[in-house]
Amino acid sequence: MTNTLTQADLDQFYGDIKRYQHLLNSKVIYTPGIRYLADQGQAYWLIDAIATYLGSARMRQAIKQDSRIASMQFWRLEVVNSQGVLTAEADAGVTPFVQQAIGHTDFPLERVDIWAAYDGLYWTLYLPSEH
Repeated sequence: MTNTLTQADLDQFYGDIKRYQHLLNSKVIYTPGIRYLADQGQAYWLIDAIATYLGSARMRQAIKQDSRIASMQFWRLEVVNSQGVLTAEADAGVTPFVQQAIGHTDFPLERVDIWAAYDGLYWTLYLPSEH
């Protein structure tokens, strides 16, 4: 199967009330834009990677250092030569509280941003265009 996902595809998502619940972390839900990204980019592993951090001991420790992480997080996957780096930060320009090397990926974009917001019950993953 050829990956045909483009940034222009993702930019077409502007928000929706529909949500999908993550299978491994019931406190994580995501938007149609994130589902499209996972389907078309064959990247459910990316949602899984983020979901494993949400609510983890590592995240709780990061919240002690920066309370903004408790309500909003900015995730980014960058891919160069089939290798990726997944990072998460509280805001632009601050040191990431997550930085995970991805040894090999065929993810079709060089970069994708995913935002995570906590409403007191669920972490919602969404594309910046869906904000």
